[in-house]
Amino acid sequence: MAEQPEDKIITFEHYYDPMLAHIIRTKLEDNGIHCFIADENTLVVNPILNNAIGGIKLKIFARDLERCREILAQSGDLHEQDHFEIDEETHSPVICPYCGSSNVNYGPATEKKANWLVMIISMLLMVMPFYARKAWHCFNCQRDFE
Repeated sequence: MAEQPEDKIITFEHYYDPMLAHIIRTKLEDNGIHCFIADENTLVVNPILNNAIGGIKLKIFARDLERCREILAQSGDLHEQDHFEIDEETHSPVICPYCGSSNVNYGPATEKKANWLVMIISMLLMVMPFYARKAWHCFNCQRDFE
């Protein structure tokens, strides 16, 4: 029996907070959507792997994609209710300029981590880089910003 395209299992969203993933899963199941959570145990045991495997994944059937979006649109973006990071300079909440999410954190950059001069000097001296660029990172769209 051939698998139908609407029976394909897809990743609906990625989460870095297990509780938020379960809240969304429960909300979808209450509305008759069959779904499950993947990679939760790995990330709870070893949170360092969060970026490596892309967070906790909420899996759904492809046929339910539009209905899931409609259900979650009714309650708004639950990522915003998760937490707000406050910029120490402006004392205001930090919002991702690319996707508008508040699911951000300040730390080592994931894009353009260091400049080329520092990398070349480090390689010549055979030492670890003494400078790493820091930036805000959005966990929804996976982009860095200042």
